[in-house]
Amino acid sequence: MRFRDSVAIDLGTVNTLIWVAGRGIVLEEPTAIAVDLAVGKIAAVGEAADALADKEPQGIEVIHPLRDGVVADLDATAAMLQRFLRRTRHFGVLRPDALVCVPSGATPVERRSIVAALSARRPGYRVRLIDEAVAAAAGAGFNLTGGVGGFVVDIGGGTTEIAAVAGWRAVRARSLRMAGTAMDEAILHAARSALGLIISQRAARQLKMTLGVTGGVNGGAEVVGLDVATRAPRSEHVPGHLVADAIEPIVSMIAASVQELLAEIPAGLAEDVVRGKVRLAGGGALLPGLASRIEASTGVGAVVVEDPLRCVVRGAAEMLERRGEHGAPGLRA
Repeated sequence: MRFRDSVAIDLGTVNTLIWVAGRGIVLEEPTAIAVDLAVGKIAAVGEAADALADKEPQGIEVIHPLRDGVVADLDATAAMLQRFLRRTRHFGVLRPDALVCVPSGATPVERRSIVAALSARRPGYRVRLIDEAVAAAAGAGFNLTGGVGGFVVDIGGGTTEIAAVAGWRAVRARSLRMAGTAMDEAILHAARSALGLIISQRAARQLKMTLGVTGGVNGGAEVVGLDVATRAPRSEHVPGHLVADAIEPIVSMIAASVQELLAEIPAGLAEDVVRGKVRLAGGGALLPGLASRIEASTGVGAVVVEDPLRCVVRGAAEMLERRGEHGAPGLRA
């Protein structure tokens, strides 16, 4: 892989981040594309497209082309990525390389769809894939050379990646298709059922990040939505326990899966895990009270990594920089 031509891509259900060799992280946008149905052309991508998602302008369809961390709409994903990449690079005559992070549980078909999305249009890419959990471990600050290991939990929008990692490889891994987006949906349902209020996906996401597992420091938060009965806009105080109760089944599943995977690690990795602690990455790592909940469930210390939203792409970039060095990771085509 030619480092000078490389890009690392964290293609997430909610957000896409792109790192370019020699320039660092150059793009961080919602994974969204808006199409003008009248002419069949792209109206907007990223932040501009996502801003339209809950507003439903006539003649515009907003597509979130990934589901559970993998491509659900190949054409929309390819078009979105091409727009993103045109913003970030000046292309020469050489065919550029791309390292893309994927959920460890992605099927061969799902992996091929990611390669196809980056190869379908000009410029075509020479694509390599890396398991998201391994990239997260690298970005979380674990020194994976020389057999050193660690334990990482990456909670994104579509998937939660849980893995014990050593020597740039997953030792044990589990991918849950249950993460931030599922929590948002649970909050949407709870607001409608308990408060008679229809709220947007964006509002549900904000409530989740403000109130989290603990119910928030103020015990609640204000939100604006539509009254179920009258369809009139109104403001409502959402109690913290409503959000905490709504996301509890998902939080419990994540905590239980972490505990189960810890029980499966080799004895030789135990000291590395205890010393390094369980490190939480991804947007879900910022959920108030989650680290304490996992620590209480497992008996192992848990910490949120520095800059968790950019942890995966940061780790992928480090792997590219180590490409060709002794002990550097192998990348899959």
